[in-house]
Formats: sequence, C-alpha cells, structure tokens
Amino acid sequence: MLDTGTGLIGLLILIADIYAIIKIVQSASSTLSKAIWIVIVLFFPVIGLVAWFLIGPKGT
Repeated sequence: MLDTGTGLIGLLILIADIYAIIKIVQSASSTLSKAIWIVIVLFFPVIGLVAWFLIGPKGT
C-alpha cells in the first residue's frame, strides 16, 4: 500500500521541476546551456533541481 505522503512529495517535485524548466527556458543563457540544464532536471529530478537552484542560469 502506498503512503499518501509519498504521492504528495512526488507531486511537489514534479511541480518544482516544471517551474525550473520554465525558468530555464526564460533565462538569458545560450541554447546549449538551456538544453543541458533541462536534460539534467529531467533525468535527475531532485538533484538536478537543487543544482539548478544553486548554480543554474539566472535572469530573464
């Protein structure tokens, strides 16, 4: 039986990853940099999100 908290955490991670991808696309970084960050966030949802937040592309 699945715990309801596990599903909620997964949903929050999904929402945060979608937010990160939107912000990555809107950033002023190069297309290659954006593509690399999106791949990192997609393949490593939690680690990629934390890495993007700490060292990812900034600005619009």
